[in-house]
Amino acid sequence: MNIFNTLSNSKKRLDVPRVRIYLCGVTVYDDSHIGHARTIIVFDVLKRYLESAGTSVELVQNFTDVDDKIIKRARAESSSAGVISERYITSYFRDFDELHVIRADSYPKATEHIDDIVEFIKILEQKGAAYSTQNGVYFAVSSFSKYGALSKKKTDELQSGARVEVDDSKRDPLDFALWKFSGDDPSWESPWGRGRPGWHIECSAMSTKYLGENFEIHGGGRDLIFPHHENELAQTESCTGAPFAKIWMHVGMVTIDGEKMAKSTGNVRSVRHVLDMWGPNIIRLFCISGHYSKPIDYTEDLLCADLARWRQAETCYFELLHARGQKDGAPDALGEMVISFDNAMQDDLNTHLALSAFFSIIKMTNQMAADGTLGRNNADAIKTELDRMMKILGLVIPEMEKEEMQKIDELIIQREEMRKERKFNDADRIRDVINGMGVELLDHDGRTVWVKREEIRAEN
Repeated sequence: MNIFNTLSNSKKRLDVPRVRIYLCGVTVYDDSHIGHARTIIVFDVLKRYLESAGTSVELVQNFTDVDDKIIKRARAESSSAGVISERYITSYFRDFDELHVIRADSYPKATEHIDDIVEFIKILEQKGAAYSTQNGVYFAVSSFSKYGALSKKKTDELQSGARVEVDDSKRDPLDFALWKFSGDDPSWESPWGRGRPGWHIECSAMSTKYLGENFEIHGGGRDLIFPHHENELAQTESCTGAPFAKIWMHVGMVTIDGEKMAKSTGNVRSVRHVLDMWGPNIIRLFCISGHYSKPIDYTEDLLCADLARWRQAETCYFELLHARGQKDGAPDALGEMVISFDNAMQDDLNTHLALSAFFSIIKMTNQMAADGTLGRNNADAIKTELDRMMKILGLVIPEMEKEEMQKIDELIIQREEMRKERKFNDADRIRDVINGMGVELLDHDGRTVWVKREEIRAEN
């Protein structure tokens, strides 16, 4: 498949039997939000698609568990950074497991790789790319001639400010911290003095430790391009003397009603909140409804539209389960839609177009069911492709117990008997019982089928 490479500003062919991915994870000082969810879901879909095509994938996703924000929260709660980070790592797994995200192969933490980070900084110092000041150890941006290549920023145009740490002891305002001196916990001994690692160095040390010097994909949100990934690229290639990641893949931001998410304005949506309101399938549809590289706006209207589409998918799934009789084979259009889906996924993970093909199959199937042309043979062919697509997209129809399905079938038979006997009030009462089980009845010509609906709190 082809993936857009931020570094080269062009699509790059990914055609290898094994793909190694390093994904910058979350800083665990608070609950994850919908912006984090979009990035992680996009890479989950990428991993699922590659593996469906027979490619071996190794995904490493870090946790930043030592950071000024974590320390600040710990102090505010009279707690420790370790307690805070473990709390939010636990909530991370709870939320993302519920979002159907397949766990990464490794989740390295910065605090577990202090020795690796120190060794990395030693090499940079030996190569003249790092120096010590009264406040810590810094990377010398001037030592790396390609600085700015990833973000397309020129060093002479960059200014010290909000995105660049200000320290008068630095040789250059653009130089960034590799090691910060501090005697407060959490801190560790080092050859330069007691302190803790800077933000960027942890990802360089951990990505190369787990995946090697030149792996296939380095990913994260677009907000990480500068300074985080730019600094990572500079310090890693300065250390190894070799090219870093082959592809830099970045996911667009999520805005709330057209505005950037910010706690100061109260427009942040946590993963827990959106899961409680909308459930995992609607959130996944929202996160992949546009091209991953573009920003997307979180609005109730978009989520309602995704919910309506998911209801059609549920209807389709159960129509396929209930199909009976022998009809013509799978329609020719199915093959065309399958090709469209795969072509979209292969072309820079274009989930927007892939979903268009997916829902075209759903629309076609529901129409066939309504027309009475959906039989067991063509239903099996359609369901095979839909199951494959849903697995790739991480969409899940909740499984039902056999006993529950039998009970629904029995109630439907009773309702049909009441209708034949013209006992319509009794038939309506049975229908109410069925509806109370989260089941919707669809009356076709000559028979009734049922659909189990996922409960969505936002609908109520």
